[in-house]
Amino acid sequence: MILSSRTGRSPRAAAFLAAALAVCGLLASCAPEDGGVRGTPGASGLRDPYFPKLGNGGYDVGHYALDLAFDPATGRLDGTARITARATQDLSALNLDLSGLTVEGAAVDGEEAAVNRAGDELTLRPRDEVPRGAGFTVTVDYSGVPEPLTDADGSTEGWMNTSGGAVAVGEPAGSTTWFPGNHHPSDKATYEIALTVPSGLQALSNGVRVSSAAAPGGRTRTVWRSSEPMASYLATVMIGRYETTTGTALGTVPVLTAADPALAASTAPLRAELPTVLARQQDRFGPYPFGAAGAVVTTDGLLGYALETQTRPVFPAGSFDRTTLVHELAHQWFGNSVTPESWRDIWLNEGFATYAEWLYAEEYGSVPARRSFEAAFADEDNWAFPPADPPAAENLFDPPVYQRGAMVLHKLRETVGDEVFDGLLRGWAAGHRHGNASTEDFTAYAEAVAGRDLAGVWDVWLYGKDRPERP
Repeated sequence: MILSSRTGRSPRAAAFLAAALAVCGLLASCAPEDGGVRGTPGASGLRDPYFPKLGNGGYDVGHYALDLAFDPATGRLDGTARITARATQDLSALNLDLSGLTVEGAAVDGEEAAVNRAGDELTLRPRDEVPRGAGFTVTVDYSGVPEPLTDADGSTEGWMNTSGGAVAVGEPAGSTTWFPGNHHPSDKATYEIALTVPSGLQALSNGVRVSSAAAPGGRTRTVWRSSEPMASYLATVMIGRYETTTGTALGTVPVLTAADPALAASTAPLRAELPTVLARQQDRFGPYPFGAAGAVVTTDGLLGYALETQTRPVFPAGSFDRTTLVHELAHQWFGNSVTPESWRDIWLNEGFATYAEWLYAEEYGSVPARRSFEAAFADEDNWAFPPADPPAAENLFDPPVYQRGAMVLHKLRETVGDEVFDGLLRGWAAGHRHGNASTEDFTAYAEAVAGRDLAGVWDVWLYGKDRPERP
């Protein structure tokens, strides 16, 4: 975007001003006469190849504390977001992503900040500029009736009000509909989410439930804490009448599963298998990366997909089967702990989780992964584009990202052998635990572990546009 204005300056004055601004740009900042910091605004978008305005520059978030009150009768959400961050440049202003909702006030380090709103971009200008490297806290008060987003592929995400409750899921951008933040997967943070709802309703979220107590007005306030970093698209809220079951996995990890009351009995046997599935995956992928686990099953018609929301994946009843459970739990390693650097790297989520299905079927269902590979190879839909290069945002969750992404891993396995491949899976999850990684990171890592050039795998299966003659 190019901004222009009429100033009435002479050409010579304009030229002088342009030269001065150019010098300031080269020096990153121009010191004021009093010697203080003169920052520049953080970027309003991280130029992701598919969502260029998503996320913001100039700071890194460390923690979100969200205090939310929801009224199912009206659909109104009242929220306060306290965001702890560190400046990565001298900041004169910073942006947050927020879709809809009304901002009632904001502060930086307790001092009122000027607020400007342009679409989904919320710009805050603090009273005192924030120097590079300094920690700071942003507080935003907001309210309204959240509206979900319709994605380019036609799916619905974000905060969705239901009859008597709500469900919030956020891949890739739906979390912008219920809290302000730096909503790009490259900026992960820890979370504490407090939910105040009418007593009698369950209020579920990510991580560990640390408290639940009566609140004024016949309501209950429940607090959830996620102590490991999480991308904002993996944050979730589920409010309604759920039947819950608690237990333990992997010796010490608390497990909470929940289901709509009409589904509780029919889904209980598979929900009870969650600790067993996690144990098998830990044997294959390495230590489970989080301090909590679970799953939530909703009625059909609300979500058109299952989603790997961190520590507590959500499933529509129609897709709650063992294969999908394996897929979404595998994401806890691949996608949630090791998170894509950008949305172009989404195959690192979906290809790995799909290959986890193949591995599970191979080990526990007597279906060799090679057979799954050949079935995927024969499907024309999987050859629409290379998994590492979806053509547009609406293609991020198309078959090639999943099935051909898994084919990449199987060809890698066949090339380097089972022993090296098994070590590679565990090492990848361990080396990037709680971080971000790109496709280039993965290919370089695989070649380092294998001790050889793997261009033959990448050129054909990861980046190649045409299907080879034989699998």
